[in-house]
Amino acid sequence: MSKQLEQYLYSVGWSEEDEAFIARVAEFPSLAAHGDTQEDALREIKNVVKFVLSDLKENKEPIPEPLGKRTFSGRLVLRMPEYLHRKLALEATQQGVSLNQLLNLKLEANR
Repeated sequence: MSKQLEQYLYSVGWSEEDEAFIARVAEFPSLAAHGDTQEDALREIKNVVKFVLSDLKENKEPIPEPLGKRTFSGRLVLRMPEYLHRKLALEATQQGVSLNQLLNLKLEANR
């Protein structure tokens, strides 16, 4: 379990509101832990994740796969309102690109 624990995607940032570092883990969006230092917050979130993994295993519930181990095909089904689809299709036509290319350009620009 400790290898899997290390493979999850952790992030740590400062919270003005809490006046502490807050650590989160992408695969468990409802979890957070705080600490006086980045290291403390990271250690705390890993302890929380370790407890959650143990609980999931004990209760025979599915354990999220670390994002780094997942494979992605590059295909994505996206639903949107008709008016937005129409607006984007028109914009793509005006720019002389496919709708797929336009969406990729827009997503890439917001990275």
